[in-house]
Amino acid sequence: MKKILIIDDEALIRKMLGKLFEKNGYEVLAAHNGNQGIQLFKDHDPDLVVTDLIMPEKEGMETIRDIRKLNPEVKIIAISGGGVVDPELYLTLARKFGAQYSFSKPIDNEKLLLAVKALLTP
Repeated sequence: MKKILIIDDEALIRKMLGKLFEKNGYEVLAAHNGNQGIQLFKDHDPDLVVTDLIMPEKEGMETIRDIRKLNPEVKIIAISGGGVVDPELYLTLARKFGAQYSFSKPIDNEKLLLAVKALLTP
């Protein structure tokens, strides 16, 4: 079973994505910030990471960079609800940092699942 690590400071987003992925046959790990996410990544070696970009303690760009150092091949999807600037700017930057896909919140579950399947299907 493929493992997906969700990193988001919003409990509701973690829960919603977790249920979506589990319902579609994936094992789910969840972290409430980048630091916890990095530790779970080291401990469980997930196949895919879905990370928020705006978080306390360790924000998403830093998290993506650190995960890429640990495993340059892991698949990453960035999500963002914005911040002080246009969310598209954050999402574009996330792709430059190594995310294969990026989505703005609220997330279209069908598009997200298609991206997950595309990344995890050999």
